[in-house]
Amino acid sequence: MIRMTRTIPVFLLSTVLAGCALAPAYEPPPQPMPAQFKAAPGWVPAADAGQVERGAWWNVFGDGVLNQLIARVEVSNQNVAAAAAAYDQARAAVRQQRSGLFPLVTLDGDAGRSGGSRGGGASVTSGSASSYQVGIGASWEPDVWGRLRAGVSSAGASAEASAADLAAARLAAQGELAANYFGVRLADLQIRLLRDTIAGYERVLQIARNRYEAGIAPRTDVLQAETQLANARADEAGLTRERAQREHAIAVLTGQAPAAFSLPMADYAPQVPPVPAILPSTLLLRRPDIAAAERRVAAANEQIGIARSGYFPSFGLSASYGTAAGSVSNLFSASSTLWSFGVSAAQALFDAGATKANVDAARAAHAQAAARYRQTVLAALQDVEDQLTASQVLAQQLQYRQQASAAADLNEQQMLNRYRAGQVGYTEVVTAQATALNARRALAQAQTDRQTAAVALIQAIGGGWTSGGDSP
Repeated sequence: MIRMTRTIPVFLLSTVLAGCALAPAYEPPPQPMPAQFKAAPGWVPAADAGQVERGAWWNVFGDGVLNQLIARVEVSNQNVAAAAAAYDQARAAVRQQRSGLFPLVTLDGDAGRSGGSRGGGASVTSGSASSYQVGIGASWEPDVWGRLRAGVSSAGASAEASAADLAAARLAAQGELAANYFGVRLADLQIRLLRDTIAGYERVLQIARNRYEAGIAPRTDVLQAETQLANARADEAGLTRERAQREHAIAVLTGQAPAAFSLPMADYAPQVPPVPAILPSTLLLRRPDIAAAERRVAAANEQIGIARSGYFPSFGLSASYGTAAGSVSNLFSASSTLWSFGVSAAQALFDAGATKANVDAARAAHAQAAARYRQTVLAALQDVEDQLTASQVLAQQLQYRQQASAAADLNEQQMLNRYRAGQVGYTEVVTAQATALNARRALAQAQTDRQTAAVALIQAIGGGWTSGGDSP
């Protein structure tokens, strides 16, 4: 009892000192957030967005097939599944770190029998004895300097970073699928344009042959028409190949083998969601990569406290209670009871600067994490600027493409009418037809580019938006 009494002050001291923490007070690194964007003057200064729900941003495109495909990403994409497993692993690490705050209790049992002989000649004696032992032990390391709590905090921040990584993987897979889907639909549009054009080229080829057979047109007209028709058919084959590759990519993104997946051709009218005039900067703070980078700074900050705890002694408390006897019947008798209680302390007196090196390394790791966080924010700002500019420019470009396509179609029809009347040579017809086809394909490309830019902007701000500019 005297030994136990002497340990009480140590225990109380440990309990009092358990409130100590050696990690620096954490503050997120300053964000280089601008007052406004060049491409969006209504952008407002940053504020804490908290855990904002991103919502089903893909619904703004009004495509039921796209909605169904993206729903498969959540459950079938293997990159998302790997990120989810990493998040589960990080959460388990938090529980493992938290367990260190509590005592470790063990139950031990032992049973044995020993024997031997002694003497010589005819006088030999032998004997054997049994021994049994049961005991309960406990050990605990008081968190005097906050090292264990810093470990829990660091693991918790790492788990939150892993959760953000999961969100980033999900958003990346969804965006990649949407881009490939729009690529498939662009191929559908252009294949139909080419098929219509090929049918027109076939009619023009027949006109050229008729005129050649009638002796009113040279054979070069027929050769030019045949060349143009063959090139158009080759372009159609190339588009079929590109469409198949994008279809295969969609299959992989949805966790399927390409051979087991097909996406039928469909009539498609591209729908582009309007970008609101005002986008609050809170949308940018929802970006998963920014959240992950900030949480890794917090984890690195706690590691400084863990390293600094090496300057101070470590304490341990242990206790055991058990019984030992030579037979099972006497194992639980009062006379066979054994107990112990102990306190331990350890302090490094000389480590050749190892502890200081650990602290310096932890501070350097924190500085590195902070620099990566700031770089992530800068890259995000650039990404948003790029996509806002792209959205504005592509909207203007689409208007010009529509004008160019309408003019080229009219010119093609007029040249074909003049050729039938013998007013122009077939070379002018070929030139007009090629210009009209290129203008139609460029118009389809411009429509899809706007959709792709909208997806990229949605990813750049970490999720969709509403017409009023607020987060969904």
